[in-house]
This record gives sequence, structure tokens and C-alpha cells, in this order.
Amino acid sequence: MVRVKLFATLRDITGKREIEIHGVSTVAELLERLYALYGDDFRREIEGKNMILVNGRNILDGDGYETKLSDGDEVAIFPPVGGG
Repeated sequence: MVRVKLFATLRDITGKREIEIHGVSTVAELLERLYALYGDDFRREIEGKNMILVNGRNILDGDGYETKLSDGDEVAIFPPVGGG
């Protein structure tokens, strides 16, 4: 089981702050599962413009979307921040 923490607009889309997902082994698989559960709005909100941390480490500092996930990992997904 991977615990997924969601922030900002992702909370609005899902109605949840945290989700538990079973049976995924990479960040890419996790995202595909989340897209299937929460649809196109979720996909559009994070695709290509997000920050994803696995156990506090940015996936861009490692294997990106192919970052391996293990049982008990915590994934935090931050949508892009807007402002002006």
C-alpha cells in the first residue's frame, strides 16, 4: 500500500487529502491508477506540471516517473502554483 497525499486543487477534485493505493510499483503506475479513479480533470491538473515527492524526495532527483514504489511509501503530489 502506498499512501498518497494530495494538495490544493487535487483535494478539490478528489474530495480527499489522502488516498491509499495498492498494487503499484512505480510512480507512473500510480498516476495511471489515479487518472482512472479521478478522471480527466485530475490528469489535466497534474500532467507535466507537478511536483511529486516520494518519502520527501523529488522524483526528478532520481528516476522520474519510473521511480520505484514499495509498500509503506508516502507520495505527495503538488499541482502547479498559480499567482500573479
